[in-house]
Amino acid sequence: MTDKKTSIPEKGRSKEDVLEAMKKFGENDPDYKNGKTWSLVYYLGEEYANFLNEASQMFASSNGLNPMAFQSLKRFESEVVRMTADLLHGDSDVSGIMTSGGTESCLLAVKTYRDMGQKKGIKNPEMILPESAHVAWEKGAEYFNVKAIHVPLDKEYRMDVAKVRKAVSRRTIMILGSAPGYPHGVVDPIEQLGAIAHKKNIPLHVDACVGGYLLPFVERLGYPVPKFDFRIKGVTSMSADTHKYGYSAKGASTILYRSIDILAHQMFVFTEWPGGIFASPGLLGTRPGGNIAAAWAAMQAMGESGYLENAKKIMDTTRQLIQGIEAIEGLEVVGKPDMSLVAYKSSSKKIGIYAIGDQMEKKGWHIDRQQKPECLHAMVTPLHQQVIAQYLEDLKKSFEQVKANPKLSLEGGAATYGMVSKVPFRGMVKKNVLKMMLEMYGPSGKVADFSESDKGGGGFVDKIARLFLRFKN
Repeated sequence: MTDKKTSIPEKGRSKEDVLEAMKKFGENDPDYKNGKTWSLVYYLGEEYANFLNEASQMFASSNGLNPMAFQSLKRFESEVVRMTADLLHGDSDVSGIMTSGGTESCLLAVKTYRDMGQKKGIKNPEMILPESAHVAWEKGAEYFNVKAIHVPLDKEYRMDVAKVRKAVSRRTIMILGSAPGYPHGVVDPIEQLGAIAHKKNIPLHVDACVGGYLLPFVERLGYPVPKFDFRIKGVTSMSADTHKYGYSAKGASTILYRSIDILAHQMFVFTEWPGGIFASPGLLGTRPGGNIAAAWAAMQAMGESGYLENAKKIMDTTRQLIQGIEAIEGLEVVGKPDMSLVAYKSSSKKIGIYAIGDQMEKKGWHIDRQQKPECLHAMVTPLHQQVIAQYLEDLKKSFEQVKANPKLSLEGGAATYGMVSKVPFRGMVKKNVLKMMLEMYGPSGKVADFSESDKGGGGFVDKIARLFLRFKN
């Protein structure tokens, strides 16, 4: 029997009633408007959010599928691509499209270079990734049947160039470098990777999804940013998310290629469909017009001056964050971040970093945990300038609490994360996470309840789910 609560209502509810219900649904969401969330959201205040909503609403019903129908969207998209190419030092030959987000951009690069490799006669294709590559590249490897060759990081948490040289083979269809890598906030040695790629005639993609709209302005502020863009000869493509530090509405990214000849391998064209000849530049058919329009609006409204102003706020806050962490004896920053992503760990085996995360969450912060090494993670936005002092004060208190009570490292979420990061049976972990996903997206639409898990109870699936739900994009 169908649950009436999840059936379409027999009579429509009032708009006011619907909106009020939606408001209640969001009561337990992370408090990003007050800077309590250090990932997932790039919020600049209600006035700016309303501006993006208005820009998006103007084209909410339009469809970017057919560029000849909605010429407004094609203009928005073309200008976003050109502005991005200019920002990343691309010349007039650089071509690309807007996508639904960083994951689609990454998937398209894998598909493009796989197809290029096939035309060269490459069988059993491989792509070389740093161990710190975003998980979207692993998804691309699985989706498009390309083997991911993982290269370890050096002591500074950057891709080990010497290991890249050894990993190159006749089956290599592309090399990936991150600018920066999400886990540690450091830019891979793109110039050296470019030299390898150019010499071996292998495509090099730079994943600048998180840094593409911030690093150029950080560099202009005088910070020592390693070169990472189209200035480097071997770079053949780049991805950058407008919905991150481009401050656009969610669901917008870009992928750029050095030439139209490379972009051609991304295109899909089918001529035998009864509905007519079909052509698509990306993974999606229908492409929401609102997200394309809002990206253009964001870049126009922000301007270089706005991006520079926000970059200064971000980097000032990031320096304050790093200095505050390093001032706590027993904590240390992982690597040397090149921009606004900071991971930090405990330097003592007796003080569990996950336990510190637990205490921070009890103080109202949304905390991201990472593994290899065990650490906490923060992504700085302009809004965090208002709360950084409180964050550091709470971090120091949390550290002292765990230091005074080592048992906290063996309880609750800290115990769960500690167990997950050390468990050798990754196949079992994958199986249990898959089970949880099927429960969430199956007929019941079950929402995981971690109240028992937080108290140390619950099954292993519930415990592992807590780690899974921390993943970002």
